[in-house]
Order: sequence, then C-alpha cells, then structure tokens
Amino acid sequence: MSNFCFGIEHEVAFLDHNGRFVDFVSTPYSLLQAVIEELPLYPGDEQQLRIGDAGIRLKRWYLEALERLSPEGEWLTCLPKGIEIRTTIHPDIQSAIDELQESFALLCQVAARHGFTPVLTSYNPYQTCLILDPPLNSYEWRLLDRSPEDRTALSTFLTYGPDLSLSCPSWSTELLIDRGRKLTYYSPYIVPFSFSSPFYEGKLWEGLSVRTFLRTGQRPAALVFIADETKLLYSNPSLTKLARIPAEIGRLEFKACDSCADFSLYAALLALLKGLTLDDTLPGRATVPDANLHQRAALRGFEDETIFEGAQQILTAAAQALSEDENYSLLEPLFALLEQRQTPAQQMIKHYRQTGSLQEALRFPYLVSQGMACETRQRSVATS
Repeated sequence: MSNFCFGIEHEVAFLDHNGRFVDFVSTPYSLLQAVIEELPLYPGDEQQLRIGDAGIRLKRWYLEALERLSPEGEWLTCLPKGIEIRTTIHPDIQSAIDELQESFALLCQVAARHGFTPVLTSYNPYQTCLILDPPLNSYEWRLLDRSPEDRTALSTFLTYGPDLSLSCPSWSTELLIDRGRKLTYYSPYIVPFSFSSPFYEGKLWEGLSVRTFLRTGQRPAALVFIADETKLLYSNPSLTKLARIPAEIGRLEFKACDSCADFSLYAALLALLKGLTLDDTLPGRATVPDANLHQRAALRGFEDETIFEGAQQILTAAAQALSEDENYSLLEPLFALLEQRQTPAQQMIKHYRQTGSLQEALRFPYLVSQGMACETRQRSVATS
C-alpha cells in the first residue's frame, strides 16, 4: 500500500455556566480567547499548521470567530463561534485520532475552569442568521470577494464541522484532482454517517442535518491543495486551491461531514476516504457537489433508498480496497450504522424526546463517547 498521511480539524461548540449556547449573541470573544491563552504552544507546529496573516492560528487550538475590521483594515473586535482543534500530520489514522483525543481532553479541562462545557452540534441550534452591527464596510466586503469560499464565508458562521485530510506522496496533481472529484461525487453517500445537526430555531428540525441541507451548493465537499497555479480548476464552489504552505501541497480535504463526538467515527471516515481513493471500480466524478442528493440525505439519511444504496456501494468498494490494509477494521462502525440505517442524529433526537431538553440533547453525545474513550484508555493502561 502507498504511504498516506492524515490530519483532522474539529470544531467544538459550548454551553456556558448558565446553560446558554455560546455564540456571537451570548458571549464576548474575550471569554473564549482566555481559554486559548491557557492552552500550550508546541514549537515546530508552524511547519505543519498554517498560522495565517492575522496570527490567530498560533496553536493547535484557535478561536473560530469573525474579525471586524475598520475601513482602513485595522482590527476592531471578533464575533465568536467556537474553538477549533487541529492535529498535526500523522503517518497513520490512529495517531491522528490519539492526538485529537488528547487535545480535546486538555481543551475540556481548561474550558471547564472558565465555565464552558462542550456540546455536539453541526449547526447553531438557536440562531438562523448573522446580523452584523455595524454592517460590513467596503474593506470587509473586498476581503469577502476574493474566491467562491470567501463569498460564502459568512454562512459558515452558523456551522460546525470537521476537515478530514489525507495525502499520498505518489499522487500526481492530476490524480489528486481526480480523487477530489471522486469524493465530491460520492459525498451524499458519505456524509450521513456523521449527521449531528437535527435542531433549528431551538427545536427539532424536520430532518437529520441542517448543516448539510443549507451548505450544499455553497461550500465544497472536497478541496485539493496544489502547488501549480496553472492547474487550478475554476468552479463554484471551488475544488482546487493553491497551497499556502509547503505542508499543504498534495493535501485532499473532505469538508462535507458533520461534527462527531465519537472520534472513532472520524477514524472510520478517514479509512473510508482512504479506501475510496484506492478503489478503482467506482466511476463517478463531479467538480461541484450534487445539491439535490445532499439535501435528500440531510432529510432522511439512510431511510432514503437512493442514499442507502449509494452508501452500501461506497462502503463495499472501500472495504474491498482495504481488504489487506491495517485500516480495514476501522470501517466497522460504518457497517453497524448502515445495517441499522441510523446516523448519530437519531440518537440526539431520541435523547431530546426523552428529556425534553435541547441542552441535554447537545451535551450527552460527548458525555457518552468521551466516557467510553476514557474507559478504553484505562483498560489499555491496566493491561499494558
């Protein structure tokens, strides 16, 4: 098998000590920034993790926020969304998951001291739009008009989701782009395994993923980073992007999944993506995501026969491609979800109906999954 590398970006939402959902309406950015300031800085991470022009992304954790700038481009304030965790680049999936777990545990410890509790959602369960006061000025509008992704950046202010990245040194630029087009085509059948946004306007939504339903057509399903500007494809949303640091060259990011509280699902999804890039039987390719199929998936998940059959097809193909690979066993949670025709959102809905509390429905996925992860680590230590 070819040598792969993996990385994960995971966005975390919070409740404050009063049980309010933390967002740009309820919480000053300085309260979340205080959490970031307590977290450690690891020398050398800048070789793998992009800092950016504003210097906000100095650490493995950074505040997801909208910067407000003056007409002259001077920083004024930030409107907070949540905190993102980034892993460094790893040669195997489990190492990336282990680092994510460690970073999440440390984040939870520090956040708790500041009165914040992590909750799972992939779309703001209360706010339906971002109203800016004052409105964007001409300088800010120019920043939001540089690419299709910049032009839809404000829509991401209500969403929470991971970037699941993989790369392989043997991929040519042409093969990298082809694999990005492949994952874009099959995205509607991949994303239901992660669904976790069944709430909207403070109550149950009609489907399983508000995030998928609203973002499809606006944002990429997959994004590939290349070094050769002449090979960029111009599409809306983008499929290709010029790498900003050397570590990004050759990276394939899958961006369409909802957030997962159970990090073993991220491991399973990375294995699925790896299997799909190795598979040579599936013919589908697309430069932009199929909005209709994504919305069908968002509403009914695997109860939609077309989505169910497509998911069966891709999972079978990935499993065959990984049949002699160490990552084959990581696919097991996906087979279980598909057999039950379930997504994580159904468990959130069930808990909401049992408790009548939206806050409890948002909080319990982390309580369950991270409690199980802790028990697994303890058993591992006890038997080592």
